[in-house]
Amino acid sequence: MSVDFYSPEAYADGPPHELFAELRRTEPVCWQDIPGQPGYWSVLKHADVDHVARHPTLFSAEQGGVVLEDLDEVRLEQMRNMLLAMDPPRHRDYRQPLVKRFMPKIMAELEGRIRTITKEILADAAEQGDVEFVHDVTSHLPSKVIGELVGLPREDWDRVHHLAELITHSQDPDYVTSEDTAGDGTTQMAMYAIEFAARRRGEEQRDDLTDLLLTQEFGGKRMTDIDYGIFFVQLVTAGNDTTQTMLSSGLLALLQHPGQLTQLRADPELLPQAIEEILRWANPLHYFRRTASEDTELRDVPIKAGDKVAMYYTSANRDDDVFGNAQSFDIHRNPNHHLSFGTAEHFCLGAHLARLEGRVFFEELLAMFPTIEQTGEPQRLRSNLNNAFKSLPVRLVSR
Repeated sequence: MSVDFYSPEAYADGPPHELFAELRRTEPVCWQDIPGQPGYWSVLKHADVDHVARHPTLFSAEQGGVVLEDLDEVRLEQMRNMLLAMDPPRHRDYRQPLVKRFMPKIMAELEGRIRTITKEILADAAEQGDVEFVHDVTSHLPSKVIGELVGLPREDWDRVHHLAELITHSQDPDYVTSEDTAGDGTTQMAMYAIEFAARRRGEEQRDDLTDLLLTQEFGGKRMTDIDYGIFFVQLVTAGNDTTQTMLSSGLLALLQHPGQLTQLRADPELLPQAIEEILRWANPLHYFRRTASEDTELRDVPIKAGDKVAMYYTSANRDDDVFGNAQSFDIHRNPNHHLSFGTAEHFCLGAHLARLEGRVFFEELLAMFPTIEQTGEPQRLRSNLNNAFKSLPVRLVSR
């Protein structure tokens, strides 16, 4: 079967769910070409994505990085120093000192501050009425929360958010020009963070993530300013982009299912389940890559050492073997074993924070605006990695 879901154009009108469903039935581990370089094995079933994730030594994040395209040595080495692209035991050495800071009990202490930030954002939106929901509203919450967690100066938040978008939206010509590339965004953000780390070392310590990163030992040694800069890129881009996508995609899903939106307004206790369904239905990332470290096989398909393997969350999250009526949006779905936060070794460190941000945001949004209307067609980001919208025009009518 000749298919092409590597091209960003395959996602221009939304993920190719019908194609994925057919391939899950007929060819759940299939080959996909990439123009100009080696292609990859696409892993489409929930059980197989889970299997790849649970064998991080056999399926390496570090060997070739986590994106499908082969990177030059400089960019690959930068990626290898990000938590998402480390293999064990190094991954555990870097992750373990951070785990306590992201536990549910610690994250719960942020609820009051997240709620205050959300109310401020929504109050500004109420004054406008008609808004572009992605950038006028949802982008501000993760930028401010991450800014405070890391201890960034407020005057730098917008600049750092712009660089995060430049990195994650690199396949869309509306964001990246010939003078302004994703590699430039990564370099600029890393340089900013390196300079920020150097300044912070000369200042009084604070109880934030930057002090944790600069004072704790990772793998038996402390981070250099350069180490911090590379680590900072992942921390900020992941925290910004995925949360922004969850909030904007979540609102659109609810607007497209008005009966469920009405139920959610009537019973806000449904919100935690609704957030999980939003994450399943509109997972922020389509895939992450691994590289086979030795010869192996999946579903009797031989995979050679060095082959690229892509875990397609967009497909796995709609696997009928796991989810009843998988193509339907259902805020009552329980259990909901989606893979949007990954699993096992690389389960998302910020999952509890993202869930908290989602619950608080929608609580305040639905309480403040009894009427929310879509006023134009949403525009999708041109990307085979980021399952996001770049525009969602809505009208917010407050009480």
